[in-house]
Amino acid sequence: MDDFEKGNHPSSTGEASKPPRPGDAVSLSAGDNAILPEGQIDPVYEKKARVLNRAIQEIGMGWYQWQLTAVISFGWASDNLWPIVTSLIFTPVTNEFLPGRPPLLTLSQNIGLLAGALFWGFGCDVFGRRWAFNLTLGITAVFGMAAAGSPTFAAAGVFAALWSFGVGGNLPVDSAIYLEFLPASHQFLLTVLSVAWAVAQVVATLVAWPLLGNLTCQEKAVCTREQNMGWRWFMIVMGGITVLMFLVRFGLFTIYESPKYLMGKGRDEDAVRIVHEVAKRNGKTTTLTVADLKACEPEGYVHESNVADAVKRKLQDVRLDRVRALFATRKLALSTSLIMVVWAFIGLGYPLYNAFLPYIQATRGAGFGDGSTYLTYRNSLIIAVLGVPGALLGGLLVELPRFGRKGTLALSTILTGVFLYASTTALNSQSLLGWNCAFSFTSNVMYAVLYGYTPELFPTPQRGTGNALTATCNRIFGIMAPIVAMFANLQTAVPVYISGALFIAAGLLVLVLPFESRGKAAL
Repeated sequence: MDDFEKGNHPSSTGEASKPPRPGDAVSLSAGDNAILPEGQIDPVYEKKARVLNRAIQEIGMGWYQWQLTAVISFGWASDNLWPIVTSLIFTPVTNEFLPGRPPLLTLSQNIGLLAGALFWGFGCDVFGRRWAFNLTLGITAVFGMAAAGSPTFAAAGVFAALWSFGVGGNLPVDSAIYLEFLPASHQFLLTVLSVAWAVAQVVATLVAWPLLGNLTCQEKAVCTREQNMGWRWFMIVMGGITVLMFLVRFGLFTIYESPKYLMGKGRDEDAVRIVHEVAKRNGKTTTLTVADLKACEPEGYVHESNVADAVKRKLQDVRLDRVRALFATRKLALSTSLIMVVWAFIGLGYPLYNAFLPYIQATRGAGFGDGSTYLTYRNSLIIAVLGVPGALLGGLLVELPRFGRKGTLALSTILTGVFLYASTTALNSQSLLGWNCAFSFTSNVMYAVLYGYTPELFPTPQRGTGNALTATCNRIFGIMAPIVAMFANLQTAVPVYISGALFIAAGLLVLVLPFESRGKAAL
């Protein structure tokens, strides 16, 4: 039997005291004060999760978590990079292939994102986080680079759907595994991590400016493949960047399975072993033992352990039990329902405007007399740069007392809608650029908080499922955006009005959410 199972493990500072058992009288620490109040989830799991939270807090933020932060940031970057890629190539692809319904390219992307969110989000709760963590980037890279050779508009749409299938799994999986290794004192990093999301947009538009600005056809010009190679080179560069991220993540970093995930599967020994591995990586020791987790179980508690029971449990995992668990109590049901609606509204509002922003800039810019392709992508870069400080500000605001996650998310979401309405007053391209910069700033604050706050609201056994539900709502409504665009005139303000109203409504709904996660540990 290993030392951590017996409880005979060394301490770096002499004889260390054991962590408090579930029955001990202890003061609430960051590892005990949980986001979900007692009685919202399975009591045995809840007690064990609190023990693991204390152990992770005891280890602290160390080398393993900082390495994990670096490779997790690739998932955040990919989540924004590739939808932005679709947005940036929208005009040159349309000019080259002259499709009857250009928004079908965005529709293909959003269908792929939906499929990815469903498959990877639900799957990571059933089969674990590790495989999904690595495969999502690999799939994205392969099909993203393959898209550069698209001979037709239909082929470009198929490749967009395939690379988006990989992209769709990044946030549901990565946010779950990151949160489950973070000590409660550092959960705010889940919000700060969105800086990578904003930087990815800067990188994409920085590369797009020379390639798409100089090597693609102008709006309404006769366009051949030879005159329009910029978007194909752009796809190769973006795919190459994603290949590098995949190689670093897969080859240079060892990802451990989440201890809470393992514990939720009845694999207490493996969960404790992983905690000790993380402590070793950090140059620390932990007093956690298997006995600490077993002490949380009532007398006579049995967890299936034979092969037949394991297979049966796998089959049960794919049923609706995990979804029902997120609606087990009135407050939990309200929280889950509202965050799903918030994601749905933003899922329609954001792509309805942002996915067609280069097109809107080009067509309106033409009306203002300066709608060249070069200026369109230059302005896209300026807008993207303004998103970086927005993500940083979000990470600071979520830790403010009496403001926290809910206040920051509500305010930034409402302001995003307000700035969209204000953009309809633009009388020249400079003022349109100014309002779009304001929109980029507040929307990046919004997304930074939303990506960090959402996984905190779900317990670990259902975190992937909860992330999948919110991502699915987001993607289903995202599918509606190009459909609306096909039947709405993008040269009018109607899509902007719809988008602005959705953001304001989502911001107001955030205020009704029952749980505030600032200063509390995720279970």
